[in-house]
Amino acid sequence: MTFRLNPPPGQPDPEDLTLRITGVQARPRPTDDGQPDPSKLEVRLGTTRGEIRALLDVSEGQTGALITCSGAMGGEHETRGPADNVYQRLAEQLPGEGISTLRIHYRIAGEFEECVLDLLGACSFLSGVGAERIVLAGHSFGGAVVIKTAQIMPQVRGVISLSPQLFGTRQVEEMAKPLLLIHGTADAILHHMASEDIYERALEPKKLVLIPDGGHGLAEDPETVMSEMRQFIHQHAAPT
Repeated sequence: MTFRLNPPPGQPDPEDLTLRITGVQARPRPTDDGQPDPSKLEVRLGTTRGEIRALLDVSEGQTGALITCSGAMGGEHETRGPADNVYQRLAEQLPGEGISTLRIHYRIAGEFEECVLDLLGACSFLSGVGAERIVLAGHSFGGAVVIKTAQIMPQVRGVISLSPQLFGTRQVEEMAKPLLLIHGTADAILHHMASEDIYERALEPKKLVLIPDGGHGLAEDPETVMSEMRQFIHQHAAPT
């Protein structure tokens, strides 16, 4: 499948922003005892714009999935997530509850359009292997990436935006999909007013959770973050 990002009205057409998946490689990741586990895969998506790496935890035979992405810095923490490694904790729990997880690494961290293309490619890959109900979750910069991606991808059934930035959310009302926003009231990097602004413009159904005295990484109350995310994911991606 090929994706093209179009500029907002009134802005000049950017240089070609298309992505096409050209191949997929997957190999089992070793478990704690060193043995490969076929339900835990390291995935490499070959594309016309470079390779997208991801960790896939499979719920065999199920059609719901969660895709996660990080902030603008990328790096090793991409697959762990904020709030005491919430992405990793979800990947350990959700497959046993009927929901697969895919945790992606950006090709070019911090480049908004490129990261949206990465997420679109990830959605396309999961749809190609049977996913029908996808929830997206992103933190900080990634909180805007997931909103933009959900505007484009019909298989996305819900969006979780953690401590999001405003840039990239101007058309959130066009997303028209369930939205969960979580933000700390003591975030010194992206003020919680960003989530409040997004919430006001988004269509129903929507929910805003403010973590008292929570910082940008939401480490002050990781269990509330985990609980809110799991409830939302099950509501929109769990087996029917």
